[in-house]
Amino acid sequence: MRLIRDRLVLGVSAASLAAGLLAGGVAEAADIRITMAAPDWPPTRFMKEEFDRSYQSPDGHNTVLDMDFIPWPSFYERVAASLASGEQKYQMIVTDSQWLGAFVEGGYYLDLTDMMIADPELTAIMEDLHPALVSAYSTYPHKTKDFIAENEFPAPDTRYFGFPQFPDTYVTFYREDLFCHEGEAAAFEERFGQTLPCTYEDWQDVDWDTFRNIGEHFQRAAGDPLGDGVADDDFFGIAYQAGKGYDFSTMQINAFIWQHGGGIWDETEAPNAQAEGVVNSDIAVEAFEHYLDLLQFMPPVAQTGQMDIFVIQDLYMQGKVAAIVDWVGLGEPVLDPNTSLVHDKSAFGPAPGLRQEDGTIDRTGNIGGQPFVLTTWNSDEVVQEGLNVVKWWLNPETQKNFVANGGQSGLMSVMADPEYNDLRPWNRAHVEMLDWQRDVWHVPDFFELLTQQQEEFDRAITGQIDARTALDSVARFQQMLLEDAGLIE
Repeated sequence: MRLIRDRLVLGVSAASLAAGLLAGGVAEAADIRITMAAPDWPPTRFMKEEFDRSYQSPDGHNTVLDMDFIPWPSFYERVAASLASGEQKYQMIVTDSQWLGAFVEGGYYLDLTDMMIADPELTAIMEDLHPALVSAYSTYPHKTKDFIAENEFPAPDTRYFGFPQFPDTYVTFYREDLFCHEGEAAAFEERFGQTLPCTYEDWQDVDWDTFRNIGEHFQRAAGDPLGDGVADDDFFGIAYQAGKGYDFSTMQINAFIWQHGGGIWDETEAPNAQAEGVVNSDIAVEAFEHYLDLLQFMPPVAQTGQMDIFVIQDLYMQGKVAAIVDWVGLGEPVLDPNTSLVHDKSAFGPAPGLRQEDGTIDRTGNIGGQPFVLTTWNSDEVVQEGLNVVKWWLNPETQKNFVANGGQSGLMSVMADPEYNDLRPWNRAHVEMLDWQRDVWHVPDFFELLTQQQEEFDRAITGQIDARTALDSVARFQQMLLEDAGLIE
C-alpha cells in the first residue's frame, strides 16, 4: 500500500475522448464519470439520490456520480484491496478518518491544501466547518481540534485531504412514553432518589451513574408491568456499543477513558508519546471497568461481542430497550413506521458522560462519520469536477436538504440557522455533542492497532479476561508496533 502509483487519467468517458466541435465552433463539454466508494447506508444513499436529482456542473459537464455501495462490515477491506491492487477504480472515496494516514502515505489520497487555499469557495467552506471536523476529517499528520482554532484556515504547518461527507456523533435515543410515564418516574425516584429524565434538559444532567440506574430500573421479564402495559418479552434498560467487528467497542470505550482523564496513544506527540503506561494506566483500567460494569443491564448479546451499532438500533426499534447510545446516522429508520415499533414513541438527547468534581459532566467521545477525498490518479479535469461536487454537497441548501432527510451538517452556518433544530429531532443533541468530539489515530498502522485492540476488548467483554489484562496486552502490542514503525522512540 505504500507504493506511489503512477498517475493515470481516469473518470473521463469515451464521449470526452471523442469530443469534437459543435456547429458554432465551441468544443463539446466532456462527459465525466466519478466512481465513488461509499458505505451502504442512508447518508450515502441520499447523496446519490440528491446528486441525480439536482447536481449541475458549473463547468458544463455531463457528470455521472457512480457510487459503489459497500456493506459496512467489509468496507475497509474492499477499499484497501482496491487501492493496493493498482486498479485505480475510484476517483473519490468516502473514508473513515482513521484511514487517512495509511492511504495518504500509500500515495492514494490527494493533498488538497493548495487547491483549498487558492479557491475562495473552498476556503469559505473550510472556515465554516466545525474545528472538530477539520481536525478529524481533513488533517494528516493529525492535528487536534485545539490546534485547529475556530475559523482558522489554513492552520500553521497543516495539510488537508478531505471534506465532511457525513459528520456523525452519538446521542441518546429514548422511549418518551416510558421516561415520561408518571408511574415509572415515581418508582424510579423512590428507588434511586433521582428524577427519571423525560425532557431534553433532563438528559443534559444524565451521567453514567444515572444511566446505570436507568438500566437497572427498566430490566423487566416478559409479562412484567412496563409503562401502561406489560413487557411482551424480556426488556432491558440501556445499550451501547460492545461489538468485536471493526471499531464498534473502541468508539464507546474511548469515551470512558477520555472522560475519566485517561488517554490513548497520542500520535500528535510522536515520537515522544508512549503507549505503555498510558494505554494501560490505572485511570484507563478504571475507565474500562466502568464501561464493563454497565453491560449487565443490557440485552445478553452485549456480553457476546456482537453488540454493534446496527444490533443496538434493531433492538431499540423492536421495542426491547428503553434507551440506547447510538449514532445520529442511524436515527432515521427509528422514525419510520415501516421499520420501527417505536417510531412514534422516541425522543433524543445528549449522550451520558462522567460527572466531574465541580458538578459538570464530561461527554468527550470518539467522533463518527466520514470525510470524502479525491484520489491521486485523476486528470486535472476530473479533480476540478470532483471539487465542484464537494462545493455542491457542502452548499448550505444541499446540506439543509440532507439534514431534513436524516443526514447531518458540519457547517456552523447551517447549524446556527434558526430552523436547524426543527429539521430532525436529534439535531440539538448533535450540535451539543459535536463540541466534545475527539478522534482515534490517523497513522498508517491504525488497522493493526485497531484489530488487536478490538480482540482484547472483546475478550474482556465476553468475560475471558479482566480489564487490566486486556489493556496490558493492548499497551504492549502498541508499544512494540509503534516502535517498529518509528513512531515511538
